[in-house]
Amino acid sequence: MASSLWQPFTLGRVELPHRLALAPMTRNRAEADGTPGPLVATYYGQRASLGLVITEGTQPSADGQGYLGTPGIYTPEHVEGWRAVADAVHAEGGALYVQLMHAGRISHPDNTPHHRQPVAPSAISAEQEMFTPTGPQTTPTPRALETEEIATVIDEFRHAAASAIAAGADGVEIHAANGYLLHQFLSPNANHRTDPYGGSVENRSRFVVEVARAVADEIGADRVGIRISPSMPLGGLDEGPREDVHAQYLHLVGELAPLGLAYLHVHHVGDDELLRSFRDAWPTAVVVVRYGRTREQIADDIDAGLADIAPLGRWALANPDVVDRLRTDAAFNEPDPSTFYSGGESGYTDYPTLAQA
Repeated sequence: MASSLWQPFTLGRVELPHRLALAPMTRNRAEADGTPGPLVATYYGQRASLGLVITEGTQPSADGQGYLGTPGIYTPEHVEGWRAVADAVHAEGGALYVQLMHAGRISHPDNTPHHRQPVAPSAISAEQEMFTPTGPQTTPTPRALETEEIATVIDEFRHAAASAIAAGADGVEIHAANGYLLHQFLSPNANHRTDPYGGSVENRSRFVVEVARAVADEIGADRVGIRISPSMPLGGLDEGPREDVHAQYLHLVGELAPLGLAYLHVHHVGDDELLRSFRDAWPTAVVVVRYGRTREQIADDIDAGLADIAPLGRWALANPDVVDRLRTDAAFNEPDPSTFYSGGESGYTDYPTLAQA
C-alpha cells in the first residue's frame, strides 16, 4: 500500500492515525423507536481502527426518516444510545461523526413514527420502490415544504447536531447527497419552487448553505463535515447536463468554503475536473469515496492531491480489521449482500477478524 495512506492527519478537532475512514452505510439495525442499541455500539467499536468513523444516515426528526430500522438523533433515548456507540468507538481509539440525514421524499408513511406524508422541496414523487412493513411500495407524492417551514427543518438539524455532541460524538456530517432532502433541493427535476429556495443555482443552494451555517454555529465549524454527490442519479434525481452540474456545485462549494467546516465529503462518480475544482476551492480536508477501486488504488486520490481521506465501504463492512488486512496485505472477507439490511448480528457483527479466522 502507498505510504501516503499511513500518514497521520488532523481533521477538525481530531487527530487521525492514517488516511482511511469508515464510509457511512445504512444498516437498518436501530430499535423500533430509532435508538441505536448495544449491537450498533459493537459494530462501530469493531471498526474504530479506521480512525474516522462516519455513521449511517441518522434522521434529525420523525419527518426525516425514510427507511425502517434507521437511527434517530432527536430524543433523549437516541442520545443515550449514541453515547454507548461513542464510548465504544473512543475505547478503541477512533473518532465518531454522526451523519445527519433527512430522507425527504425517499420515504413512506408506513416507515415513520407519525405515518405522515413525506416532505420535499416540491410535490413530485421520486417513483422509487422501497421496503415497508407490508412489503415493497412506491414512494408517494410528497408534500412541498412551505417557505416558513424551512426554518423549522433547519432547527431540526441544529438540534440533532447538538444532540450528537451531547452523546459524545466528535462531530457530525451533513448529508447533502445520494438523493435525500438536501440533494433534492439542489436538483432541478425535484425542486420546482418559485420562492427563495428554488429556481436559480443560488436559490437551490440556499437551504443547504443555511443548514450548514446553522449546524456550524451550534457546535463549531471544525466539528462539521458535509457530503455531496454531483450527478449522482439516486432517488430519481437528474441534475441535468455537465455544465449545469458544474454551475450548481461550484456555486454551492464556493458558498460553503468560507464557513470553515472540518471537511467536504465527495461521493465521486468520475468528473475529476470538478473534483479538482473542489480541491482548489476548499480550505480544509477533502474526503473522497468512489466506486470500483481496487485495494491498490485506495490512495490514488490522496497521491494525486485530490483528497486527504479515503473512506472504505463494503470492505470495512465485511472486515472489522480492514486496517490490519491492508497493512499486511491479507485477504479480505467477502461481504454478504443478503444481510446488508436484514437486521441482527448475521452479516453485521459476526464477520471474523484475522485472529479469529
